[in-house]
Amino acid sequence: MQPATATIDSPQDVAQRAKTESLISPRFYTTDFAAMDRIDVSSIRAEWDAMMAEYEGDNNHDHFQRDEQFTQEVREVFSTVSPELRQEFLDFLITSVTSEFSGCILYNEIQKNVSNPDIKALMRFMTRDESRHAGFINQSLKDFGLGLDLGDLKRTKRYTYFRPKFIFYATYLSEKIGYARYITIFRQLERNPDKRFHPIFRWFERWCNDEFRHGESFALIMRANPHLLRGANLLWVRFFLLAVYATMYVRDHTRPMLHQAMGLDSTDYDHRVFDITTEISRQVFPISLDTRHPAFMAGLERLCRIQVGVNRARERGGLVGRLQQAGLAVAGAFTFARLYLHPVKRHDLPAQVRVAPAW
Repeated sequence: MQPATATIDSPQDVAQRAKTESLISPRFYTTDFAAMDRIDVSSIRAEWDAMMAEYEGDNNHDHFQRDEQFTQEVREVFSTVSPELRQEFLDFLITSVTSEFSGCILYNEIQKNVSNPDIKALMRFMTRDESRHAGFINQSLKDFGLGLDLGDLKRTKRYTYFRPKFIFYATYLSEKIGYARYITIFRQLERNPDKRFHPIFRWFERWCNDEFRHGESFALIMRANPHLLRGANLLWVRFFLLAVYATMYVRDHTRPMLHQAMGLDSTDYDHRVFDITTEISRQVFPISLDTRHPAFMAGLERLCRIQVGVNRARERGGLVGRLQQAGLAVAGAFTFARLYLHPVKRHDLPAQVRVAPAW
């Protein structure tokens, strides 16, 4: 699958890529702060307080620091990484920093606009973590002379309104799939250190612990409000499961060289990540997607082909290019709808939560 856009050669290119609005690009969000303020977690008080104690302990407070080995390995990147891999890696960094910074902004806005002490504390801790993540990734962009102006991005990128329950579903899944992605990459490069072409991947093991904990925070909120996991709300759960999986699949297939450099196949990697995420999310959601079904896999592949067509039509421009994009958008919506209607798996929820697979 071809790269999504033009090459990244300047800070202006980085800023443009981060601000680009598309179906697979990270977005900035705002929500109903008054509704957030009304969230009640008293029914899971013991678990909630234990979670807050973990945040207070801050076991990653000294993790996101670059050491001398990191600096030396960065110097080697410039002489060993091909121009093509460099472009895909830069796209990975830009997408990652935009996604992490998106969470930082949302959580910070929530904690500033609520008085509920439970939600305020959670959002303060999560803002702290996401700020570290975004800053650490941005430093790696700066190594290429391509650092992102996060202040400008906050002021100029468009915001999307999400109802609180959409925040819960989408963020829970995004954090869990982030955990699955990071731990899969870390384990692969742990087994094959010669494939670790950049030092940032050495940070992924402890980093993914933050992702897992963030997801569990939203799991607790949903457990405390069980109506979010019943009835018509399961249609939204189903939607966000598919949206998060499909977005990841299409985005990853625009960067095949990045995965090849790590000794991974994009399709196999994505399905392994889906397997981990599904195993975890079954602890909260009473439904899961049958991501290994041939028809489901074929639908994801079709979305990838449609995205290739969209990229080409965008590059073509003009009236013909716009018409092609419109037609492909319809085809993409139809494919997504067919995937949405694919039968789901139903199961009982376990009594215990917060069980991470031993990957």
